[in-house]
Amino acid sequence: MSPSKPLRARSVGGIVAIAILVAIVASGIGIRAADQRRLHQWTDEQAIPSVAVVTPVNAESVVHIQLPGRLEAQARAPLYARVSGYLKSWSADIGTHVKAGQVLAVIEAPDLEQQLLQAQADYASAKANAALAASTSKRWQLMLGRNLVSKQEVEEKAGDLAAKEALANAARANVDRLRTLLNFTRITAPFDGIVTARRTDVGALIHEGGGSDSELFVVSDTSRLRVYVDLPQVYVARLTEAASASITVPEHLDKTFPAKVEGFSRAVNAATGTTLVQLSVDNKNGELLPGGFANVSVELPQARPTLQLPASALIFDEEGTRVAIVGANDRVVLKPITIARDNGATIDIATGLEPDDRVIDAPPDGLLSGSAVRVLKPTQATGGAPAAAKS
Repeated sequence: MSPSKPLRARSVGGIVAIAILVAIVASGIGIRAADQRRLHQWTDEQAIPSVAVVTPVNAESVVHIQLPGRLEAQARAPLYARVSGYLKSWSADIGTHVKAGQVLAVIEAPDLEQQLLQAQADYASAKANAALAASTSKRWQLMLGRNLVSKQEVEEKAGDLAAKEALANAARANVDRLRTLLNFTRITAPFDGIVTARRTDVGALIHEGGGSDSELFVVSDTSRLRVYVDLPQVYVARLTEAASASITVPEHLDKTFPAKVEGFSRAVNAATGTTLVQLSVDNKNGELLPGGFANVSVELPQARPTLQLPASALIFDEEGTRVAIVGANDRVVLKPITIARDNGATIDIATGLEPDDRVIDAPPDGLLSGSAVRVLKPTQATGGAPAAAKS
């Protein structure tokens, strides 16, 4: 065998080995480059936030407003003394049902009785003087016809008669006044109702006139109660007497009492920005207590059609109140909005939103207009749990 053949075989084997090594290195470099491209692509994809979107829904045509109110009796009469004296007796305590004209208490007023006796005596004296003056005037009129007296003297007697009659009339009026005052020694109920307060007792010194905390009794008509509530100004234009209303009270949480709007003040309180509204509620069974607290629910029509979103979809920043919309090519558009009503879990939107907008629920921090997002399965904006939580 020629010595050149083994040398040539070794040369061919070396070339083959080098080619295989180059192929392995090139394959490794290609695999690493592909991995780098996939890594960059995955990183870019992870930089795009995934968001859940909600579709606005039409808000209810009726707004249910819950407001605190106070109950008052349909009629409430504090009874004061018109005469001074001592309380002789009383016959109706708190909680007693009374009828109109029923005697609640009797005042003993001996001074007033003596004044009446004196006034009657003064009236009798004035009446006697007037009768004498009338007789004298008549006689002088007869003598004038016989030219026995002057006309001046006759006119003086007639004037004296007029004065005596005026004194008699004044004395009679004083007698009538004192008799009327004696009738006020009997404290009576002005209407059918319940005695809700008694602030006197037998033997107590009674002073004439009324003042703070000086009433003897308080009688209230509780068969029907008034309910007073302060309505925010934004709802006043929608309030009518046909509005539906109801109340609940802490002592009857399982029961709702229908109420009727009787009217409102048609003026706004500058301090509170509210209007006083008066409602009435039937209380024939006596379940409601005047002076108590009531939770008032009023149904008012919406001023205009509004759209509703979860409260979690709102963005509050230095630009105001906005929502993030997913626009064309899944790019973010930030829209300013106007809130019509805050329902707690949901918000009624007055302006700035369209029915077919895809609104991002619970938008991530730092979301800018024009940013790309990845949209998850859309849901509808309903009350309750936010759409992001559902996703």
